[in-house]
Amino acid sequence: MNEKQKPEMHPVQTPGFNQRSSRLTSTVTLRAYEVYCHVYAPQPAMIDLEGRGCRGGFSTGELIAFLYARTFPREEWRRRVDEVFEGMENL
Repeated sequence: MNEKQKPEMHPVQTPGFNQRSSRLTSTVTLRAYEVYCHVYAPQPAMIDLEGRGCRGGFSTGELIAFLYARTFPREEWRRRVDEVFEGMENL
């Protein structure tokens, strides 16, 4: 795969690691962001790579919650995200 075909990378907050070094393809993070927007509201700083206020991306726990919820019908996303956060420890 050449440089032009590489997917955009987004930061991921990982415990114990430098957040700048932890990254995930936008293919995955934008799916999580879709759920985030539905459950909460759009927050462009979540995926801003131009340095205009990005909070450093999703945490690993948030990725788990949002991607899990996305496997269910949209009307269940809020409940499924809450389900994951309530059952999560040390993430």
